[in-house]
Amino acid sequence: MAPRKKNDSQSKRGPVNPNAVIENAGVMVEQPITETLEKNYMPYAMSVILSRAIPEIDGFKPSHRKLLYTMYKMGLLTSARTKSANVVGQTMRLNPHGDAAIYETLVRLSRGYEALLYPYVDSKGNFGKAYSRDMAYAASRYTEVKLEKICQELFSDIDKDTVDFVDNYDATMKEPKLLPVTYPGILVNANMGIAVGMASSICPFNLGEVCETTIALMNDPSHDISSTLTAPDFPGGGYILYNKAELDKIYSTGRGSVTVRSRYTYDKQNNCIDITEIPPTTTIEAIMDKVIDLIKAGRIREIADMRDETDLSGLKITIDLKRGTDPDKLMQKLFRLTPLEDNFSCNFNVLVGGMPKVMGVGELLSEWIAFREDCVKRRIYFDLTKKKEKLHLLRGLEKILLDIDKAIRIVRETEEEREVVPNLMIGFGIDETQAEFVAEIRLRQLNREYILKRTDEIGELEKDIAEMESTLQSRRKIRSVITSELRQVIKKYSQPRKSILIFPSDEPQEAEEDDTPDYPVNLFFTREGYFKKITNQSLRMSADQKLKEGDSITQLVTATNRSELLFFTDKCQVYKTTAADFDDTKASVLGDYLPAKLGMDSGENPVFMAVTTDYQGYLLFAFENGKAAKVPLSAYATKTRRRKLANAYSDKARLVQALQLAEDCEVLFTSSDTRMLIVHSGLIPAKVTKDTQGVAVMALKKKHLLVSARIYDGGFADPKRYMVRTLPGAGALPKDGDATEQLTLA
Repeated sequence: MAPRKKNDSQSKRGPVNPNAVIENAGVMVEQPITETLEKNYMPYAMSVILSRAIPEIDGFKPSHRKLLYTMYKMGLLTSARTKSANVVGQTMRLNPHGDAAIYETLVRLSRGYEALLYPYVDSKGNFGKAYSRDMAYAASRYTEVKLEKICQELFSDIDKDTVDFVDNYDATMKEPKLLPVTYPGILVNANMGIAVGMASSICPFNLGEVCETTIALMNDPSHDISSTLTAPDFPGGGYILYNKAELDKIYSTGRGSVTVRSRYTYDKQNNCIDITEIPPTTTIEAIMDKVIDLIKAGRIREIADMRDETDLSGLKITIDLKRGTDPDKLMQKLFRLTPLEDNFSCNFNVLVGGMPKVMGVGELLSEWIAFREDCVKRRIYFDLTKKKEKLHLLRGLEKILLDIDKAIRIVRETEEEREVVPNLMIGFGIDETQAEFVAEIRLRQLNREYILKRTDEIGELEKDIAEMESTLQSRRKIRSVITSELRQVIKKYSQPRKSILIFPSDEPQEAEEDDTPDYPVNLFFTREGYFKKITNQSLRMSADQKLKEGDSITQLVTATNRSELLFFTDKCQVYKTTAADFDDTKASVLGDYLPAKLGMDSGENPVFMAVTTDYQGYLLFAFENGKAAKVPLSAYATKTRRRKLANAYSDKARLVQALQLAEDCEVLFTSSDTRMLIVHSGLIPAKVTKDTQGVAVMALKKKHLLVSARIYDGGFADPKRYMVRTLPGAGALPKDGDATEQLTLA
């Protein structure tokens, strides 16, 4: 066998020494984090913001613009469809991010994908669906595309210097920085993107309404936008719950949300509901998954079956109902509990002049009008220059009209070709450009009829030039041109709204029914923070509670599965939940560890559990400094279902015990010197402020503290000796037989 040859690079370097030491290997070099962010992170962040995720005033991100411009240069605006793979390959000359990313962009712009209100790409083949998570699009070699007719408005006069052009990534060709769109496309099609530290989410509006609003704003800057731009219009249709205050907020600030509800019909013959339109923020699979979860949890019992019947005719989710089910009530429940009704969050963040800016609709349209004015001016100036050049040539031709024979004689008598132009310039007093034009006239055109026809254009050109110069100097005339173009766009491409508006009724709506199953339960709370919910049947089968070593049960409450639970912690916070949020368990398990279950802060532990269904009664907090605070339980009720409340009780002194009182009763307080005091809770004034310090209840001797508090349930031979009529009271030392074991939080 012949010996293996070394490669050239290895032979030049010589043999590798395994013991060689690489200079500075493993040396830690200090580098300030601010320097790292400035050099490495900030350029990346700016690149994502300016060149990837945020749309510009023409309504496109760079990836969209590069793709559409490539298709325009391929002639796909007027020619037949071509394979998507061809488009992807050509686009890589402008967008070097790989074929997969380019094709995905193409899919999202297509009519077949149904993500845009006015698609830019006419597609043939399987492009998937925006409303389906699992419906994958076919490979680029199987699908065909061309540009939609509306793209004529994107590239109108792009060759007349209406926008700036820049080099592509390798400086081998030019591409437009923006497209000279003749209508406010930024508001017509949805556009979403997540950059670094900011995002953009622009909802679509009806083309006709946007154009009418733009025209109205040009005529009157104080125009009421909501009078012409009624609401967003989504490609998937559905119902928009009209909220004028929220829409006005979006129109003025660019931020807010729009509530979109699915559209459905009831098939009485088959006793089923057919859902045909869903919000743009969800998918068929997400809806079905949520409904299945609700059925498994027992919160929905009216559904017999649910299936996806989407086909070539469009989206369709069918829900088979059980006998006797009211379809409208079921849908109202599904709207509350599933994405069949969802919010589209708006954040009109757009790049203007290379700077991201969040704008309302009015300001955004004003920026587009300014952009379009510049495009129209540049187009008129381009045409004006061309007409002036043509007029200049015709004026030279006009001078030759006076003596055509002289022009022929000069050409014929000139011995050298290069002398023809100079001799014509001298003979007729014209410049070089005019002389070149005359010299290029063919022999058959050197007749009076031809020259008269050409020179007759001079008057028309002079008139056009004067009109163009007048237009360039008048903002009103520029805007008149824009208005005329917008009218043409409305005439060609406007279509009826797809999303129907629902105006909420002023009639009081029925209270939402609680679908949580209700049954008796026993609630156990332990010293170490464990919680169990056990049904009566399970408790009868086994009453021996399994507890962590050293742990003990501090509270046992008989309640129902719908009861609300308040867990107070040693950090003066309360965590709110319901018994239904916990699984039914058995006595033979430890139960749920509350700090983990409720997501408590590090080092935080629950110390007391309150159980209620109506937030009636009081909570009594006893502190080691001898004070007690009585707070109505209603102070902890919230309308927004907040899960965590801070400042649940006072932190001025250590909490000894918390008691839940259904009504005022007698409470036994015990101090560290064994003195006891029985106080009727009616003597303690209730304070709505949760973190109130309370009032002094027990007068403590020096170096002594309050150590326990419990509801007095009898057992003393002479309870009156421990009672007082006014607070604070010193209490009395217990007689034989009155001392009893006290429960504390120590």
